[in-house]
Amino acid sequence: MYLLRPMTDVACRARLLFCSLLLLAFAVPQGALSQTKRPSSGEAKKSTTSTRRSTPPSTPSTDGATKQNPALGSISGTVVDQQGSVAEGAIVELANGDAPARQTSSGQNGEYSFANVAPGPFHLTVTAPGFDAKSFTGEVHAGQPFPVPAIALNITAVTADVNVELSPIEVAEEQVTEEIHQRVFGLIPNFYVSYEADAAPLVPRQKFRLAWKSSTDPVTIVGAGAIAGIYQAADEFPGYGQGAEGYGKRLGAAYADIFVGTFVGSAALPALFHQDPRYFYKGTGTTKSRLMYAISNAVMCRGDNGKRQVNYSGILGSFASGGVSYLYYPAADRSLSLVMQNSAVRVAEGSLAGIIQEFVIRRFVSVRGKRLPPPPQP
Repeated sequence: MYLLRPMTDVACRARLLFCSLLLLAFAVPQGALSQTKRPSSGEAKKSTTSTRRSTPPSTPSTDGATKQNPALGSISGTVVDQQGSVAEGAIVELANGDAPARQTSSGQNGEYSFANVAPGPFHLTVTAPGFDAKSFTGEVHAGQPFPVPAIALNITAVTADVNVELSPIEVAEEQVTEEIHQRVFGLIPNFYVSYEADAAPLVPRQKFRLAWKSSTDPVTIVGAGAIAGIYQAADEFPGYGQGAEGYGKRLGAAYADIFVGTFVGSAALPALFHQDPRYFYKGTGTTKSRLMYAISNAVMCRGDNGKRQVNYSGILGSFASGGVSYLYYPAADRSLSLVMQNSAVRVAEGSLAGIIQEFVIRRFVSVRGKRLPPPPQP
């Protein structure tokens, strides 16, 4: 038959070549064949675009997240309060050479950091509301981190200016307290003199306080005893007699004069007429003006309103105390002329006392053992 005819040599070779091609097509994987396939220009463009889209875009980072340049340094640290607790939100400013200042905030754990810091000295300033600013200075080396010790912020101290103004009565009380410690040569009372030109007026209670301190001072009592001794030696008021009994009566009369005169003329009447019983040291002006001021002290005084006025308290006080003394002096020595004489003497004593106070006494006065400063030059 035709089908059973043997193949010729050419036909046999052709069939073997065809079978080999079929075997090669099915034996080699498609992936291997595709690798050898050269892409077209359109496919290459599409592949490049796909590759670019697959790479995520870079985003800028903070100081703490910025990639470190190996030629630069870094700074990091924490901010805490004075109790040691972390301080979140504190502003940390970095000054580094000529570079612009940089700022960052402390995080939840109080941490902060600066990357890419140029080598050299740096200065940190940390601020936060309600806290005092704090500074730190150091030096960064190339490629090395600088750990800053924990910066502790102190709470801002709250200050307030409180102006405490004393009332005139309180000022007067302080001045009277100083005056009852004034002594001449550290011994003799000098309570009724004020060296404050603008001294506060006294209230009645303070006027009586001065009178009591002056009348009961031991030196005052000793002075009354000295006067009684002089009267005894001169046999003044012979109705009292001599001896211890006569001296005792003279001592009682002399002290009664002082006590009554002080309380009536320097406390009761000044409180009634609103006048100040003290002598106010002038210390300035011409000698003549100061002399006239001192002499007038017996008949002129300062009112509680601060104005000069007739010294009704001193004048009437002298006559009142003279009238009271009429009750305890010997009957043989009592007379209206004696009362008038004693009253006139007390007025004159006021003028003499003013002159001595103005020109002599001040330089010898001390308060609580401390001398007064030198008097102002006229």
